[in-house]
Amino acid sequence: MVSQKIRRGLILGLTLLPAALLAGCNMVVMHPSGDIADQQGHLIVVSTLLMLLIIIPVIVLIIVFAWRYRKNNTAAAYEPDWDHSTQLELVIWGAPLLIIIALGLITWISTHTLDPYRPLSRLDAQRPIPAGTKPMTVEVVALDWKWLFIYPDLGIATVNELAAPIDVPIHFKITASSVMNSFYIPALAGQIYAMPGMQTSLNAVINRPGEFEGFSANYSGAGFSDMRFKFHGMTPENFERWVQATKTGGGALKRAEYVQLEKPSQREPVRHYGSVDADLYHAIVNRCVDPAQACMDKLMMTDTNVKVGQPAKHE
Repeated sequence: MVSQKIRRGLILGLTLLPAALLAGCNMVVMHPSGDIADQQGHLIVVSTLLMLLIIIPVIVLIIVFAWRYRKNNTAAAYEPDWDHSTQLELVIWGAPLLIIIALGLITWISTHTLDPYRPLSRLDAQRPIPAGTKPMTVEVVALDWKWLFIYPDLGIATVNELAAPIDVPIHFKITASSVMNSFYIPALAGQIYAMPGMQTSLNAVINRPGEFEGFSANYSGAGFSDMRFKFHGMTPENFERWVQATKTGGGALKRAEYVQLEKPSQREPVRHYGSVDADLYHAIVNRCVDPAQACMDKLMMTDTNVKVGQPAKHE
């Protein structure tokens, strides 16, 4: 009797141990501050609950069957010739099928609703985006091993620091300088890959002020573990002050400065640039920061003209 109590206590303790360990964690993915991340967290909860509808009964039945048909229980029915039950087959196949159909519908709907390229239709569950609202564009460049953020509408840029006003849609244009990375702010939205010579996009909004962690979620070399930055959600007034401070206190980011910045470095401190070349991001994406290099978009346009029989234009 004592050994059974000890065994049951150990089983209960092992069952509750993960919950106890997670209780002290700041699960930002499940308690985010941005509407897109909030919807993604809700999707995780719904999907998990649907799957638990099968997992929990299966685990319970395993324990029940193991206990009921143990060797010492002679009262259990022994039916060696039993081989079929239509009702049991319907339950075994029908319940999982219904859950798979439900998960499929949820996945299909959420895939389109939460498409990172899709412009936002709301600030949160209670507020649509006001008519005439213009999203704030941020151009993101993953460098080795740091992040460059360019605000083309504001004419400023930062390294390893990102800021945005709350309740304003943000349109991120994302690329990389050399190797693939992954742009990820758990409190804001899901991760989006950053790839050299390509541009990916993310539309998101931050709903609460605060300081949040951002980092690369894709291994990219020796300095990967320190490839982190702070994302500041600010009130419109504080964001305007931050912009003015960046403009007055930062240097100029021209192509020559970018070439130096692009060189691999680790644990790069925060930098502010009060001005930035208007076409720098375009040059980064098209691999032509060096004026001697031809831009990829022009090369592809030339190649297309040649294929359709038009004379190539040379500049």
